[in-house]
Amino acid sequence: MTDPSSSRPGRPRGESAASHAAIMQAVYDLLQERSVRDLTMEAVAKRAGVGKPTLYKWWPSKAALVFAMFHERLAAVPVAVSSASAEAGLRARIRHLITALNGSFGKVIADLIAEGQSTPDLLKDLYDQHVRERREAAIADIERGKAAGEFPATLDPVLAVDAIVGAIYYRHLLRFEPLTEAYGERLIDQTIGKA
Repeated sequence: MTDPSSSRPGRPRGESAASHAAIMQAVYDLLQERSVRDLTMEAVAKRAGVGKPTLYKWWPSKAALVFAMFHERLAAVPVAVSSASAEAGLRARIRHLITALNGSFGKVIADLIAEGQSTPDLLKDLYDQHVRERREAAIADIERGKAAGEFPATLDPVLAVDAIVGAIYYRHLLRFEPLTEAYGERLIDQTIGKA
């Protein structure tokens, strides 16, 4: 009896995987040269060596394609926090964020935020698939620190995270001062009352 999977029409699985990898690399490379707004499906297809129909078969829009690359290549690496101290865990998360924003991740996330101003679904996806989990983890660090007596009992975990991370994104997006680890440390100190 013939194996039914061997007679399926279409591209072999290995070819699909190779095309997917080439497309993700093309999007990544092109976004080093231009903004999300200036990126075109034609340019991605040409750089990846695939047809535009292949792109649209897997991603319904340019925004979906860019977000897929962002999530797969730039945002997929979670920060490892293995500290017994909630404060040390929070500081590790903030250092990781600042390091990421100062690299390729920072350029692409700034482009996604800008593009999201005219594509609200993109911002929603960015929050739901990337920001929410990290925000909740940082809030949990502060709640754990409050329970352990590391942070003041009156510290609001949600406002604290928004104050720290919001200020980091503010500086990153407007670029009026360098975004440094020392700045992140000072933000944490100010927010938790150590300044």
